[in-house]
Order: sequence, then structure tokens, then C-alpha cells
Amino acid sequence: MATAAATKGTTKMSKIKSFVLVTTGAGLFFSGFSIYKGNEKFYTEVIMPVVRHLPAETSHKLAVFACKHNIFRTQNLPDDINLKTTFFDRTISNPIGIAAGFDKHAEAIEGLDKLGFGLIEVGSVTPEPQPGNSTPRVFRLPKDEAIINRYGFNSDGHKAVFERLRELKNNKNFKGVIGVNLGKNKESKSALNDYTQGVRMFGPIADYLVINVSSPNTPGLRDLQEKKDLEQLLEGVLVERSQLPVNNKVPILLKISPDLGKADLKDIAEVVTKKKSQIDGLIVSNTTTDRSDLKETTLAKENGGLSGAPLRSKSTKLIAEMYHLTNGKIPIIGVGGIASGDDAFEKLEAGASYLQFYTAFIYHGPPVVSRIKSELSNILKERGYNNIEEVVGNNYKKYLN
Repeated sequence: MATAAATKGTTKMSKIKSFVLVTTGAGLFFSGFSIYKGNEKFYTEVIMPVVRHLPAETSHKLAVFACKHNIFRTQNLPDDINLKTTFFDRTISNPIGIAAGFDKHAEAIEGLDKLGFGLIEVGSVTPEPQPGNSTPRVFRLPKDEAIINRYGFNSDGHKAVFERLRELKNNKNFKGVIGVNLGKNKESKSALNDYTQGVRMFGPIADYLVINVSSPNTPGLRDLQEKKDLEQLLEGVLVERSQLPVNNKVPILLKISPDLGKADLKDIAEVVTKKKSQIDGLIVSNTTTDRSDLKETTLAKENGGLSGAPLRSKSTKLIAEMYHLTNGKIPIIGVGGIASGDDAFEKLEAGASYLQFYTAFIYHGPPVVSRIKSELSNILKERGYNNIEEVVGNNYKKYLN
């Protein structure tokens, strides 16, 4: 009897173990299959909430690692033809890029390209390596679909990033569009020297360069947006570009803050359209220090730049304002709160020719790239537009204050 009972108990335990193994295996298979297939609902409802149990900076590093090692599914279907556009004499299959701040050290460019981004911007990159601000320095605000960061230009430095770009372009013959977002070292005594070093280093290899004077996390950086300082800085940067031995026409873009007043915007418009300081484009906009109407009231008290959904309307209005002030003559990359095709279309209408996002990628995972493109393409078709260019700025007055 005892032997029979023991045998029955062993059989029961064996069945439980088998059940656990089967269900675990099935769960892992389903999870792996969902990740591979790019199931956005699975990412949004399962993967991303699980990842949010990790510290924000840890999950950021994990996402970069996953892109670097091609863990996410490659977009195999070609982009819809109505998304094709021209980016400074380069034809690109879609106008949607990953904003600076995600791949700070140029480690994951290939993986991001395979996800379907039309533009990949790395950085900010500083001349010398620097650790940035102390941790914790990244905070999620899930109720607001927002992020606050105060990284403070943590960077591997020019040399390390340049070597990665050179290897990518020379050894792997990478054909995608790469922008390098340039920053200054925290303790630097000359901002002009830092930015001209960046032009000298990356001008020959990058597809475009960004002068970032709008991060709120480096003391005194935003002061460089003041008219006199900005004019001197851009003149110096353009002189440096003219002296490049190769690619001396590399586009130079300026990234501005969303927290500027109307007088400041007029000054910037005057500077960037003036012959000696006329750059090739604007990126509108960086993160904001504004904390209006946030649901996550405790985390809202953290210092740093806010990105995501709360920035959407503010950045769109700023795009319209700069489009108006520059008479549509300076191409704009629109950034801030894009998480859907409607958000993307809104920014095009306001005057953006190209788009970038970052925070939606963190909340919804890689499938959001294809979804936004698909939604935007459908909106163009529904409203009778043949291509992106037909939309740009055609309704900017709607978004002016």
C-alpha cells in the first residue's frame, strides 16, 4: 500500500513538473514569438510594464543592448511610397527618425536602422569623455507617458564615437542616414571650441550635424541661444565646416528649446537666416522644464528635461512659429510627443519636413516605428496627399498662438 501511495505521489509530482515545463515553455515560446513578430499589444501590455520594474536607466541600457545585438525583429516590408522624401539631397524611404538621447554613444545604429527608422541621430557627443550627472537621473512618468532625464551629456567622447562610425561605414558599408548631435563638455571654457572640434571630427563622416545648445541639463548651455552668442557660435561653426577637406557641405542643424519666448524665437529666426550664420535646418524641439498639468505630481518635482506626450502641443506650436518666422525656408525636424500617425501628421502640417521621436519607443517598444509609419501613410491617402512634401506647413496657422 505504501509503495502504491508513493508511486501515485511520484506520478502526481511528475505530472505537475511536466505541466510547469509545458506551460513555461509555451509562455516563453509565445513571448519569443510575439517579440519576433513585433506584436505591439504584447510589448505595450506585457514586455514594457515588466521592463518598467527595472530602474529607468537600466532599462534604457537594456534597450540599446537589444538594438545593438539585433534582438528585435527587422522590418522586412518596404515603406509605402508616399512616405519617400528627400533629406538634404539624400532620398530616404520615410521621414521618421530616432531622436538623439537614445543611442548616445553610436552603439546601436545598425539595429535601429533595421527597425525601420529613416534617420538615426546619435549623441549628444562631447569632445572629451564625461560621466554626466549623478544617478538617479532618469525618471518615468507612466500616467503622463513621459520621461524626465538629467543625464547631463554623459558621453564616450569624440574619438570613441568616431571610431564606431568609421567602422560602420567603412567595414560594413552602412547606407543609412546618420546624424551626430554635438554637445559641450561641462567644464569647457569655450563652447565654440567644443562645437568646432565636433564639426572637424564628424563633418567628413556624418550625414548631418546638430548644434545642441538647448539641453537643460548642462549649466549655462541654453544661454548660447541668446542672439549675440548664437550668432558668433554659428558663424564659427560654419567657418569650420568650410575648411573641411571632404564633405564641406555637411548639413548643420540647430536644436532649440521649447521654453523660449516669442522675442527669443524672432532673434533665432533672424540669426539662422542671416547669410554669415545661416544654417541648413532646425530641430524643434528639445526637452522642456515646464511641468504644467502633469498627473505624476511627485516625480514632476525632479529636475531635468521632460519629454513625451506633455510636450506634443508645445513643440507643434513652436514648429509653426519657426516655420512662420523663417518663411518656410529652413527645413525643420519636428520632435516632441509623437506617438501616432496623427501626431506625426500634425507636425508636418505645422511646418516640419522630418520627424523624430524617442519616448514613445520607450513606452511601446520597437513595433511603434512601423505603426506610426503605417498610420501616417494611411492619413496621407485618406486626405488626398501623394507625398510628405505636399503636407509640410500647409496648415501652420492653425497651430500658431
